[in-house]
Parts: sequence; structure tokens; C-alpha cells
Amino acid sequence: MIEPVLPPALVMVLGASLIPAVRGKWRTALVLGLPLLTLLLVWLVPEQAGLMLPFLGLELIPSAASAEGRLFATVFALMAAVGGLYALGSKARPLELAAAYIYAGSAIGVTFAGDLVTLFIFWELMAIGSTAVILLADTQKARKAAFRYLLVHLLGGVLLMGGIIAHWLDTGSIAVAVMAPESLGTMLILGGILVNAGAPPLSAWIADAYPEASPSGTVFLSAFTTKTAVFALLVLFPGTELLIWVGLYMVFYGIIYALLENDMRRILAYSIVNQVGFMVCAIGIGTELALNGAAAHAFAHIIYKALLLMSAGSVLMMTARRKCTDLGGLFQSMPQTALYGIIGALAISAFPFTSGFVTKSLETAAAAEQGLLVVWMLLLAASAGVFLHAGIKFPWFVFFQKDSGLRPPEPPAAMRWAMAIFAVACIALGVFPQPLYAILPYQVDYQPYTVGHLVSQLQLLLFSGFAFFVLLGQMRRTLTISLDFDWFYRRFMNALAEEFALRAAHAFERLEARAAGRLRALIDDLYVHHGPQGILARSSPTGSMVLWVALMLGCTLLLYIF
Repeated sequence: MIEPVLPPALVMVLGASLIPAVRGKWRTALVLGLPLLTLLLVWLVPEQAGLMLPFLGLELIPSAASAEGRLFATVFALMAAVGGLYALGSKARPLELAAAYIYAGSAIGVTFAGDLVTLFIFWELMAIGSTAVILLADTQKARKAAFRYLLVHLLGGVLLMGGIIAHWLDTGSIAVAVMAPESLGTMLILGGILVNAGAPPLSAWIADAYPEASPSGTVFLSAFTTKTAVFALLVLFPGTELLIWVGLYMVFYGIIYALLENDMRRILAYSIVNQVGFMVCAIGIGTELALNGAAAHAFAHIIYKALLLMSAGSVLMMTARRKCTDLGGLFQSMPQTALYGIIGALAISAFPFTSGFVTKSLETAAAAEQGLLVVWMLLLAASAGVFLHAGIKFPWFVFFQKDSGLRPPEPPAAMRWAMAIFAVACIALGVFPQPLYAILPYQVDYQPYTVGHLVSQLQLLLFSGFAFFVLLGQMRRTLTISLDFDWFYRRFMNALAEEFALRAAHAFERLEARAAGRLRALIDDLYVHHGPQGILARSSPTGSMVLWVALMLGCTLLLYIF
């Protein structure tokens, strides 16, 4: 018998509404306690537990436990707790914290959804929460970015909802189960999920929107939207070959644009696309080893990417600068922040004894195991590219390049504690990967620490580092912004709207002038007849009026008689 349980997501979503209503220690306790209580509920839900609700003739299952869902919900709850600690240190606004926790709770809701309708509801609630997080940065750039972000995610939501309806009409089922993109419904579902994953051609929304949020807002944004998309692909479309090539595109797209970028947070935002590309590619491979790799990589990525963005956010908060060309030499006055940023950079680069080394290698090993030589070689080349743009470029230009003369102090203690927790986690997962391997969806029979793997990875990182410093002159960026497909809706559509508005204004002026001319003609005509000299303005003798009344009375009598 299935035991009904309270959806863990509801604790976060409903509890988030209380954050603006309380103050002081109560708010701190709520911010830190909500995610931990949610984490406890995530692990108290039995494997076969579920809560079934009737809705329009359908059976909704808002709380269905699975190995994949529990894994993702665990890291989402941990991310919310540490992100909340960081936000408290950065003096984030209560409304931003509430929006961030609604966002995090909705992501957990997606991982526990047992049907596609529930998944869609939490999916859209997640879009609302994340848009609010961007808006609450309260800058003009943030408002514009939030509008573009919302448009992209509304498109993804329409595709997902259309796909769910079509799939239900085809099969009569709304269960969250493995499907293949062979019908209109499943293709639309896949398209809607890929929008949230940052897949082509709409990859640019991540680098467009995330860096415009507050320092704490960007940390939250990095964790949930793209990783819920990875979760959805993992449970709905494992083994879909198309995803291999979509993932590889994302991998190299992220590297190229990150290398071109000058804004430190946009570098890390492009890196999100790159890292999600590894996961999408592994899901496309579809073997148990590859799916374990995608899940483990997502878990580790959330932690080390948040650490990197915490480091960047601390720099932004203490210097009010975000361009690499304006920074440098900060290790002298911010050594702890620099250390945490370096640990995050080593983890994302899959340096031995960090979390990236023991998770990303599962994906490359899966490609080799399946004999996908081209895919394996491209993933190795991409690993070198990751070390170039995130492993070296970010810490070098922010903390170690030519001294900018800035001497900001370290960020507040709560922010440093948050970075320390995730830095320890990056190293602990790298040194002791077995606890993570134990909660992956499938049994793990893989040993990351072999001589061959260690030597090959160190060689890869060594030559990548050598290439960076040889090409250091070309790595320096200017004050530019990189656009790709988003040129169409940031420049072309904007220019089109301005041209339309201009032409519409001219047309309205002509229409207004024509209407004014006709109104003047009507007034002139009325003046002719009703003016002082007009025929209808003349006074008539009393006798004439009596005559007309008599004639009208006579006509009335004749009509009445006949």
C-alpha cells in the first residue's frame, strides 16, 4: 500500500512566505531551518510513498520518491541552506530571500513530481520565483534582463504544456516515465525542457540574466533551473542520441563565449552552459555509468559553481566592479575569498582530489566504454577548455593579474562561512566519493583514482595551463559584450519594434490630421446652417408657425382616418 506523505517542496514554498513577516533572529532561524527541515523530509519519504490528488479526471502525484529525485532534492536543499547563509551575510532583501526559497522549493517539487502536470506546475512556479529574484536586484539592467528571461521561459513553458497535452491525448497517460521523441507531444516536451537547460539556439539567456541579479541572487539562479532540466532529461529521455550532439554543442559554446568575455560573472554564467552540456551529452549516451555520471556531475556542479559565484559576488560586493579589466591583485586584501575561488576553479576543472575529478570522469569513461571515440576525444578537449576559462582565467584576472590598486576587505563573516562550507564539500567529495556514489541511481562499479586517470588528467591540466600563459596577451579582453542568437531579440527585434513604433506614430499623425480636417469641415457646414446668418438660425413670424402646426395636424388626421 502506498503511504501518503506531505510533499517536501511545500515546506519550502509555504515557509518562504513567512520570511518577509519576521525579523532578526527569527528570520535567520527560518532562512537556515527551512532548507534543513526540507532535507529531513526528503530522506523521510519512503521509496514507494506517494500522495494522489484527483484533478479534472486525472490522478496527480505531487510526492513520489525516486533515487534520482532524492539525489537532486538533497543537493537543492543543501544549496538553499548555504545560499541562505550567504544571502544573510550579503544583506539580501527579505523579498529576494522569499523569492529564492520559492524558487528552490519549486525545484524540489519538480524532483518529487510523479506526473507531468505536477511537474509543469512546479516548473512554472520556478520560472516565476527566478524572475522575481532577478527583478529584485532593482536595477534597470536587471529589469530588462528579467523581461527577456521571462519571455524565454514562457516559451519553454508553452512548449512543455503543449507537449504534455499532446502526449496525454496520444497515450492517455501523464506519468513521469521514460519516453522517446517520436511523437509531437514528446518532441514538444523535449523542446520545453531543453529551453531550461540552455540548449541551442537559446543558450544566451543564462549569461544575459544571471549576472544581473544581486550577488546572492546569482548564486541561487546558478543551481536550480538548468539542473531541474538535467533531472527531467535524466528521467524522461535517457539514451536519446540527439542529446549527445546537443550536449557537445553546449560544451564548446560555453568555452568559446567564456574565453571572449570580460565580465567575471558572465564568464561563470557561460561556464554553466558548458557544464550542463557535459551532463546532457552523458544522458544522451544513456548507459547506467553515463546516467550516474550526469547525476553525480550535477550534484558536484551545483556546489562548486555556487562557490565560484559566491567568490565573484563577494568581489562585486566589496569593490562594486565586475569587469576583469578593472580587477587584479585582490588576493592581497581578500586572501580567503581568493582561496575559496581557487578551490572552486580546481573543482570545475576536475583537478584530482576535488569533486569534479570523481564525477566528470564517469561521463568520459561512459563515452569510452561505448566506443564513442569522437565523443570521448571532444569531451577530453572540452575538459582542457574548462581549465582555460574557469580554472585559470577567472581566478587569474580577478585575484592575481596586474595590481588594480584596489584593497577591499574580506566580505562579512556569514558569506565567508558559506564559501568555506562549499569549499570543504568540494574537497571532501573528491577525497571520499563513495558516499555520493552510494546515492546515485544505479550501482557504481568505478574507481576514479587509477594511475592512468591521474596521469592523463594532470597532463591535460598542465598543458592547458601552459597554453593559457603562452596566449595570455590574447586572453585579455576589452569592454565588449558578446551576443549570439540573442542578437535577434536584443537588437533586431528591438530595432524592429522601434521602426514599427515610428511608422505607427507617423500613420497616427496622418490619421489624426485627416480626422481633424473632416471635423473642421463638419463644423464649417454646421456653422453655415446654424450660424448667425444660417437658415436654421433665423426667427420666424408667429403666424407662419401656426400655419405649419395646422398643416401637421391635418396630415395626422388624414393618416388616422385612412
